[in-house]
Amino acid sequence: MSEEFELDLDDLQRRMEGAMAALRTEFASLRTGRASAAMLEPVQVEAYGQMTPINQVGTINVPEPRMVTINVWDKSLVNKVEKAIMESGLGINPQTNGTIIMLPIPELNEERRRELSKVAGQYAEQARVAIRNVRRDGMDKIKKAKAESHLSEDDQKFWESEVQDLTDRMIKAVDEALEHKQAEIMQV
Repeated sequence: MSEEFELDLDDLQRRMEGAMAALRTEFASLRTGRASAAMLEPVQVEAYGQMTPINQVGTINVPEPRMVTINVWDKSLVNKVEKAIMESGLGINPQTNGTIIMLPIPELNEERRRELSKVAGQYAEQARVAIRNVRRDGMDKIKKAKAESHLSEDDQKFWESEVQDLTDRMIKAVDEALEHKQAEIMQV
């Protein structure tokens, strides 16, 4: 192998794992009929002139399996929090009682389960695209090194196969996570 060229596979792997971490976060936000504080993570509230995560404007609790409550710290933000939840696409209608917003989690019907399964598929595809973009960056570095004569033909093939192997493993992990999440969503 060439002494002049060394591809940082650890960096590529770290970036691909970042896409996996983002996917796990998005999957956590998909509700499966059980209440979870994580389902509110992607919700942003316009507070004090900027978009703020919902957990920074109030305390989120799960007092029972089918209920999430948000105790909003600033009374002037209650309506904005309520609006953000309704616009988030979670399919939950908030009920306000002073500064406490209650989110009753309805039973998932078959149609909603299918919808959520499709959303999970979209999240997985976004993760695959992110992983493929990292792969493309790695392949571009290899091609550039080859063009600048820092890399032999054999070394180019070696590095390309290493990047492809890493990509295949990460795509497989995305597919497995999607399969698991879809099974969880469809479970009655």
